[in-house]
Amino acid sequence: MDDPEIVDAELEESLSVGQAELVPVADERPETVFVYALRHAVPFPGLLMPVLVEEGSGQEILEQAKGQGGLVALVHQRIPDEEALTAGAFHKVGVLARIERVLRLPDGNWTAFCQGLARVRIAKFVRNNPFPIAKVSYPAETYEPTDETEASVRQLRALMKAMVAMSEEHGDDLALAAVNIETPGRMADLAGSSFVQKASDKQRILEAFSVGDRLTAALRAAVREHDFMAMGQRIADEIREQVEKRQKEFFLREQMKIIRRELGEEKAPGEADRERLEQLIGEAGMPEAVEAKAREELERLAVVPPESAEYPVHRNYLDWLVGLPWSNLSEDRLDIDRASRILDRDHYGLEEVKERVLEFLGVRRLKPDHRGSILCFVGPPGVGKTSLGRSIAESMGREFARFSLGGMRDEAEIKGHRRTYVAAMPGRVIQLVKQAGTANPVVMLDEIDKLGSDFRGDPSSALLEVLDPEQNHAFLDHYLDVPFDLSRVLFIATANVLTDIPRPLRDRMEVIELPGYVVEEKIQIGRRHLLPRQLEGHGLTSKLLAIKPAAWKALVTGWTREAGVRNLDQRLAKICRRRALAVARSGRRAKTLDAGDLEGVLGPAPFREDALAARPPVGVATGLAWTGVGGAVLSIEAVSWPGKGALTLTGKLGRVMEESASIAVSHLRAEKERFGLAPGVFAENDLHIHFPAGAVPKDGPSAGITIATALWSLLTDRRIPARLAMTGELTLHGEVLPVGGIREKVLGAKLRGVKRILLPVGNRSDVEELPPRLVRGLRFDYVETFAQVHAIISRGGRR
Repeated sequence: MDDPEIVDAELEESLSVGQAELVPVADERPETVFVYALRHAVPFPGLLMPVLVEEGSGQEILEQAKGQGGLVALVHQRIPDEEALTAGAFHKVGVLARIERVLRLPDGNWTAFCQGLARVRIAKFVRNNPFPIAKVSYPAETYEPTDETEASVRQLRALMKAMVAMSEEHGDDLALAAVNIETPGRMADLAGSSFVQKASDKQRILEAFSVGDRLTAALRAAVREHDFMAMGQRIADEIREQVEKRQKEFFLREQMKIIRRELGEEKAPGEADRERLEQLIGEAGMPEAVEAKAREELERLAVVPPESAEYPVHRNYLDWLVGLPWSNLSEDRLDIDRASRILDRDHYGLEEVKERVLEFLGVRRLKPDHRGSILCFVGPPGVGKTSLGRSIAESMGREFARFSLGGMRDEAEIKGHRRTYVAAMPGRVIQLVKQAGTANPVVMLDEIDKLGSDFRGDPSSALLEVLDPEQNHAFLDHYLDVPFDLSRVLFIATANVLTDIPRPLRDRMEVIELPGYVVEEKIQIGRRHLLPRQLEGHGLTSKLLAIKPAAWKALVTGWTREAGVRNLDQRLAKICRRRALAVARSGRRAKTLDAGDLEGVLGPAPFREDALAARPPVGVATGLAWTGVGGAVLSIEAVSWPGKGALTLTGKLGRVMEESASIAVSHLRAEKERFGLAPGVFAENDLHIHFPAGAVPKDGPSAGITIATALWSLLTDRRIPARLAMTGELTLHGEVLPVGGIREKVLGAKLRGVKRILLPVGNRSDVEELPPRLVRGLRFDYVETFAQVHAIISRGGRR
C-alpha cells in the first residue's frame, strides 16, 4: 500500500460532511475479508465513517486490505481495552466497508475514511495471526410494511428533527438527510449512527436484520437519548438562569458602589476597614507594646489586597486585639454585709466556705491590688460549687464566665492556635474575657479534676501559666502573640476529687472543701431554694402544692442518698410534674403532700432503714468509705467452711485492698490466742471475704481494721455492736494508721444512721475541725492498735 495521502482542509471537510450522507451500496461481497476491530465505534452500512488507525498492527491490516481490493470488515470489539484479539473478542455482526482515503496525523496515527457497504456476519475466523481474516456471510434484510412500521418511521423522523434542533453538535446536513430518507431500514441506521450514544444500543440496531425490529430498537434508543437531551437542556437552562441572575446582581451592586463612591457616600474596599480599626486601636486602651503591634499589623493590612486570602487573617487578628477589654475594669463592690446577705440568700449552710469568701473580700477592701490566690472548691456533686461562684461574682459586682474542663485534651483550647493554622482562634480563657467585656471578671474553671491529655498536649500544663499569680500578669496566648494581664481575673476552680488534680496545678490553688449536707440541711435547701424554683418552672404556686415537714424528711431519707441535693431536685421536679398534670386535668385545687403520698407519686422508696443495723449478723462489719460523690457505708461480709486455709476475696477489689485483707488475716493468725481464736481455726477452714456492690471498683488501705473485725466476728461467733462503723489502716503488728476523707466518711455514716465510729488516733484533729452540726449525735472512739478495737467490739452478743 502506498503511503497515505495528506489531504487539504477542503477535502477533509468534504469527507466529514459525507459522514452523514447515505450512499448506494455496491454489490461487492467477498467471502473472505480482513477484520478490523473498532474499540469504541459501531459501524453502519451506507455511511462514510472516519476510523482512527493507531500505529502498529492496525495500519498493517489496512495496508493489507488496501492491497486486496480495499475491502475490510469493521467489527465492534466486545471489550474496548483488551489488547489480545481472539475470535471471542469480536461481535458476530459487522459491516463490510471500502477504504476510500487515508490521512496521516501529526502524532503518527492514521485516519481512514471507510464507506459502509453491507452488513456481514462472521461465520468463522480463517486465521488470527498476523492479521485476523474471517469467512463472512451476508444475511438478507426482511421488511413487511405495516401501520406499526409506518408509525415508527414517522416517530423516528420527528425525534431526529427534534434532537437536531436541540443540539449544536448536529449540522444542517444531518437534518436534511433525516428528512429525505425514504427507506425505513436506512433511517434506522442513520438514527443509530448519529443519535444513539451507547455502543450496546448501536450494536443491537446493527444486528437487527428485520427492518421492523431495527426500527423498534432505534426508536427505543432515540426516545431515551431525546429524554436525556431534554433533561440536560433543562439543567443547563436553570444553571444559565442562576448565573445570569448572579451576574446581574453583581453588576448592579458594583454600579451602586461606584455611584456611591463618586458621591462620597462609600469608601473603597479595605479603606473603611482600616479607618474603623485605626479608630478602635486608639480607643482600646492597649498597653504601649500591644498598640505598637496592632499598628504594625494595620500597616501590613493596608498593602494586602481585599481579595487576597491573607486579608481576612490580618483583619480578624486586629478585630480580636481591639475587641479585648485591655483597660475596661468593673468596679468592685466590697461591701462585706451585702456580700454576706447574697451568700446567705443563695446557699444554706456552708458557713466555713462563706467565711473564707468574706475574708477574701475583706483583704481586697484593704488592699485593692492584692492578687490573692486561686480558689478551688472541692466537694461531691450537687453541693453548690458552681452556684457559689455565681454568688461571689454578684456580691463583688463582677461579670461571671464559666467553661467546663471535663474531657479537654488539647492544650490549644487553653492557649489558642498559631495564626498560621486555618480558622485559628484564641484560647478559651481569652474568649471568656472578651465575652465578659471586662478585664477583671470571675472565671469559673469547672471540673478541673477531669482534665485529660493525649498527643495534642497536656491542658493541665497550659493552665499552670493561667493560674499562677506570678506569671499570669503577662499571659501569652499563641494566637494573640502579645501578653495579656490575667492577674485581675478572679479564677475559681471546682473539682470532685482533690487527688485527681495534677500536683503542680494543685499547689497553685487554695483548696476549700465543701462537705455534703446532713438531712436537716437538705430539708432546708429543698424548702428555701429547690421547691420554689421547681414550682416556678412548672407553672405552679405554693397554693397549689405544699409539702408537710414529715413528707420532707421521708423524701430526703427514703428517696435520696447523696452528699449533695441533685437527686432531691430531680425528685421535686417529678412531684411538680405530677401535680401540674393533676391541675391540668381537674382544675386548680390545693394539694398538701404528706409522707404517705410520696410512694404513690414517686414509687417505692429505693432506700430504707437497714433492718440488719439493729442486729448485725455474725461475720459482718461496717466500714466507712470515701468516693467521688461523698462518703459511704460499706458492709464487709465473711464466711468460712472446712478446708485448708485458702482465702477468697470478691467485690472488684484493687491491689491495695487485697493486701489489706491479707494483712488482716496474718495479724489475726499471729495473735489468735490474744483474740480468743481456736488454734487450728485458720488451717482447718477456707475463708471468703466479700465486699458488696460487686460491680463498683474498690481500693485503698482504710478498710484494714474493718476486715479484721469481720473475720474476728466470724471465727468467734460474736456479733459486732449495732450501729458501729470504723475506718483505719491496719499493719502486721496491729497498729492502726490514720486515713483520709474523714469529713465525707463522717457525713456518710451519719446519713446512714451510724451512732458510733472508731477512728485512728491520728484522725482526732480532723474530727475536731468538723463543724458541730456534722458530729452532733455521734460518738467517736480513737484507737491506736487493733487490740483496742477488739476491746470495743468484744462487747457484742453471741449468735
